[in-house]
Amino acid sequence: MSAAPLLLVHAGTHGVAIYGREMASAVRAQEPSIRTIDAADLDATPADAALHVHFTDRLWGDSPEQASQAFTALAARRPVSVTLHDVPQASDGERNLPRRREAYAAVAAAARGVAVNSDHERALLREEGVWSGPAASIPLPVDLETDAGRIPTDGSVGVLGYFYPGKGHDEAARAAAQAGIGRMTVLGRASEGHAAELEDFVRRAGALGVEVEVTGWLDDAEIARRGRAVSVPVIAHRHVSASGSLASWIGWGRRPVAVRNRYMDEMATLRPGTLHTVDEPELAVAVRRAFEHPESTWHGLTRLPMSWPEAAEAYVRWWRGLAR
Repeated sequence: MSAAPLLLVHAGTHGVAIYGREMASAVRAQEPSIRTIDAADLDATPADAALHVHFTDRLWGDSPEQASQAFTALAARRPVSVTLHDVPQASDGERNLPRRREAYAAVAAAARGVAVNSDHERALLREEGVWSGPAASIPLPVDLETDAGRIPTDGSVGVLGYFYPGKGHDEAARAAAQAGIGRMTVLGRASEGHAAELEDFVRRAGALGVEVEVTGWLDDAEIARRGRAVSVPVIAHRHVSASGSLASWIGWGRRPVAVRNRYMDEMATLRPGTLHTVDEPELAVAVRRAFEHPESTWHGLTRLPMSWPEAAEAYVRWWRGLAR
């Protein structure tokens, strides 16, 4: 494989598509000779050109089976390395887990190189029987806004990112209710196909005495402003892959309260002082404590490990290794 593959990018607002474009820009800033190609223009590239792609089944097809077929057909024609996102795990449920496990196994087997965004995900690949071969672990980078000052907070508990079942909204709402905090901000909108479930959640939270504001889609500047305005950032995911939400909170200077799991412990070790991990039964107490001590919800750091340039350099080193 060439040490400088073409970087395949997808259009649209899917989180993995956005991340793929942003990482491609960061890589090209380090290595201008590396080129990108839009997925819609793939047929215009040389037939033997090596590619690097970001894969999640929801981006590559309408079903796990269709997504893996699209990838394996591509990998049969040319060398392709892949970063796997949203790695299969138990929270996918009895119906979807076997389908997603089989799809990701096919992708990993067809790829010339496999990367994930955390050691946690690399372990999941083995534990779920998806892939037992080599896999690079390149953490999601953080873009630290060192010039962004603190602003008055709005008295709410905040959850960031697309709404979908398992994202932790119910857990955050229950913690807010138990902590005596009557406001919650959902920073984002419903993931595709989950609008009705978001409406159900708002009703459930209301029954607990928690009024929910759903911001809908916000541009980068506004979501950062709103993210700095919530009183207590909370992360309580049940489906735990790599968390772009965590990277965003940290980039805005926030120190979220996060339910402990293997991924959160890994990120706490990578970037000490940037999150407050607690076991789920302690979430309400931690939220109340953070609400009463707002200074604890800011990390105050001016430099963090694994910036965008560092992540881009890690990818370039990995591709060079694949070429040997």
